[in-house]
Amino acid sequence: MLRILLLFTFLFVPPILTAAEPDKTEPAKPIKFGPTDWPWWRGPTHDGIAAANPKLPLKWSDTENVLWKAEVPGRGHGSPTVVGDQVFLATAESDPETQSVLCFERDTGKLLWKTAVHRGGFDKKGNAKSSQASSTVACDGERVFINFLNNGAMYTTALSRAGKQIWQVKVSDFVNHQGFGSSPLLYDSLVIVSSDNKGGGAIVGLDRASGREVWKEERPKLANYTSPILLKVEGKEQLLFTGCDLVSSFNPLNGKKFWEIKGSTTECVTSTVTDGKLIFTSGGYPKNHLAAVRADGSGKIAWENNTRVYVPSMLIHDGHLYAALDAGVAMCWKTETGEEIWKGRLGGTFSASLVKVGETLFATNEAGKTFLFKASPAAFDLLGENQLGDEVYATPTICGDRMYHRVVAKKGARQEMLYCIGKKE
Repeated sequence: MLRILLLFTFLFVPPILTAAEPDKTEPAKPIKFGPTDWPWWRGPTHDGIAAANPKLPLKWSDTENVLWKAEVPGRGHGSPTVVGDQVFLATAESDPETQSVLCFERDTGKLLWKTAVHRGGFDKKGNAKSSQASSTVACDGERVFINFLNNGAMYTTALSRAGKQIWQVKVSDFVNHQGFGSSPLLYDSLVIVSSDNKGGGAIVGLDRASGREVWKEERPKLANYTSPILLKVEGKEQLLFTGCDLVSSFNPLNGKKFWEIKGSTTECVTSTVTDGKLIFTSGGYPKNHLAAVRADGSGKIAWENNTRVYVPSMLIHDGHLYAALDAGVAMCWKTETGEEIWKGRLGGTFSASLVKVGETLFATNEAGKTFLFKASPAAFDLLGENQLGDEVYATPTICGDRMYHRVVAKKGARQEMLYCIGKKE
């Protein structure tokens, strides 16, 4: 069936475009998405928190509570993005070398289109956990945006919801160390992207409609992997960025710094979270590091410890910070003081980030097992375990009464799959 679908898939591969002149492009319209959508990395509120839904199943397998599943060509570690009746996913195929965005029908899993953004130009350098498609698509309701490392540079591309390329911009040259995975962030009329690397990257605000550069902040010549995140802290919206030995806060509209301190490790992967006063930065090179930084510009660090939360992003709920450590341990701290409340063994190694639905935390390890435990400081309370696939690096997307899960099946030839988990009517 997939081969038949691919025969009718349109591949839009126009040459690299420069951004259109602003006077020739209509202004970007307001960002639109529905209450059951998941429009970008870490979800609508940028913190991994999904709305509670009593119809969401808490048990699933390859045969239980599967509404549909679809084969995904190639390999990638980006998470599914869900807007309206479409599910978007980035992927990369090695033969021939192609980096693409896929679009599936939300209700059925039917492949609607596949747009090749780059052909050739793969940078083979990277560690075992990297891929050529580790960025998560962002959607403003009218366009979809994706970042790819290709041919020694980082590019951001905008496509229409029908899969046609609108613009493509080279953000910066890129000296690869262990791969690339920063996802685009949408704010107001902008798409904000980052390209930290050993050659010296940048954080850039691009006009969503045209790709025109609105602002740019040069970055140190250091490897780093985190994505820009927008959070409301200390009463105002701040664009927050960790890594390169810095914790930085910017005005998202113009890129001007609100404040910046030396308060992180060199290489970070996680996306920071906040309780409204503190933001939490973690990293794993050159040292293990977890810190609570005051977001008022004072430069003060409220507390810190040497816990290794390198890849999976953390989550905050009711004054407590929760994490699934890379080494397979769940932990809970008091946000104000850093007091360790509890820890519990999950098992396996983790790359996917935490997602919270109601009072339940979802944590998926690299072997495809998802652990459900309670977001409560009372005790580590494991609610259940579910196995799907044999390998998982992508964070599951949970919105409405469904979960969209990118997994790998290794029985026979390696095959990536996109599952839609939900209760059948």
